[in-house]
Amino acid sequence: MAAFVIVEADIFDSAVYDEYKKLTPATVAAHGGKFVLRGNPVEALEGEWKHDRLVMLEFPDKKSARDWYYSKEYQTAKEIRSKGSTAKFLLIEQ
Repeated sequence: MAAFVIVEADIFDSAVYDEYKKLTPATVAAHGGKFVLRGNPVEALEGEWKHDRLVMLEFPDKKSARDWYYSKEYQTAKEIRSKGSTAKFLLIEQ
């Protein structure tokens, strides 16, 4: 069953975040994942959107998504990301 990772990010150093964006695609692909959407701006049709960026990843299943998130390769990218942004990561199964 497909699983999705939804990310809400707030960027305070775009140069650092750009470095993170270069590292992430290979880590996602290595775990069978793909980007469903990756970007901004987000238009709030109802309620408020107070984040800089929204990303959605799709993985074959929750295990693949967790394996990606906790992988050594992604943890290296995550360390860089934390120097340029804050984020919330949500894991949802279809």
